Amino acid sequence: MLLWISRQRSGARRKALFDRISLQPEAQYFSYEAQIASAIATQSTTVSDLQAEVDEFNRILQRSPWGYLKVDQENRLLWCNTKAQQLLGIEQADYTSSPKLLLAIARSYELDHLVEQTRTTQTECKNNWTFRSISPDPANLSERPAYPLSGYGIPLNQGNVGVFLENRQEAVMLAQQRDRWTSDVAHELKTPLTSIRLVGETLRNRIDPGLVTWADRLLGEVNRLSALVDDMLSLSHLEQQAEQRLEDTDLVKLLYQAWQSLEPQAKLQSKGLDYQGPECQIVKVNSGLAYRMMLNLLDNALKYSPPEEIIHVQLQPLARGNTAGMQLDVFDCGEGFLEKDLPFVFERFYRSDTSRTRSGGDAISTGTGLGLSIVQKIVESHQGTVQAQNHPETGGAWLQVWLPKSLVDAAPSYSATGQQ
Repeated sequence: MLLWISRQRSGARRKALFDRISLQPEAQYFSYEAQIASAIATQSTTVSDLQAEVDEFNRILQRSPWGYLKVDQENRLLWCNTKAQQLLGIEQADYTSSPKLLLAIARSYELDHLVEQTRTTQTECKNNWTFRSISPDPANLSERPAYPLSGYGIPLNQGNVGVFLENRQEAVMLAQQRDRWTSDVAHELKTPLTSIRLVGETLRNRIDPGLVTWADRLLGEVNRLSALVDDMLSLSHLEQQAEQRLEDTDLVKLLYQAWQSLEPQAKLQSKGLDYQGPECQIVKVNSGLAYRMMLNLLDNALKYSPPEEIIHVQLQPLARGNTAGMQLDVFDCGEGFLEKDLPFVFERFYRSDTSRTRSGGDAISTGTGLGLSIVQKIVESHQGTVQAQNHPETGGAWLQVWLPKSLVDAAPSYSATGQQ
């Protein structure tokens, strides 16, 4: 293809040069002939350089630790490197003789969907799935190993799509080992912490009044560690739970129940709640997990909101692409997230700079660092999404939770604005 394009360009330039020669005196003919020869030699050198760059790029792709494949506008496999052949169980003869459909070669509907999504949206797309290789030969139905893959689709020219593939088996195993370790540690800590709390409460009533402050500090730290252990166990339970038991739940009622649990804490600093949305919105969720999600979102807003401010909550129908759904927005009037923290706010135990607190106190030190991680796990278990940013009007932290239509049941909705 590159040689053909170069030859076309060379022919056009040669014709233009001959046209100029026809307008010049015969005495200059031989000098123009020399210029033509020089231009042809330059074009040949350019083609050679381009071909060398293509060969070098192909060598890099062949040695890449990631798999790479290129698919045309009809979803036919044009080329793939050695790593992609290993990951997908593809033989070079499957596509070198004549292009074949990727689905017929790799037998992965998730990969085929990623290619279609990338081509349709003309944006870079990502998808994670477990690849289970199926032999196209009916006589060879031996089971092949299944492993998690990450695919990154890139739109190319003329409707072609390039896909990078990453084997996530090692990362998944490390994550499972980490989760198993944290779960075991949490279980081992729960019993001794309960014993320490009971001993501390008993001693508090029997020691000298001047030492009660020290006992209160001890009990406070024990309670903080107990909350951390409970959060670790909650995360472990969410990760091990294969299916959620869904039931019709009024999300608005759940919101006010969560606020009622936090209201004594809010009244200490004269903070209030401003809810805008329907008076009743029935959703099909796990009510216990949805309550925990609401509690963590409101608790996070309370911790980092200044005194005498309002916590804003909005609930509204919102479609994303071709998928309808329901969006929950929770934002405060604090200083918001630092830009450097936004990519990490949902990571476990991640803390922002301790010199920055949105409530002017020691709010950061009182958290476990797992609240938003639990929110993310709960939302993902309901096939939803959650994202963090700063609100353009209040400047405070803004958390958006979105649930797809498949989990939302239609219910009568009435516009209402309430403040508590």
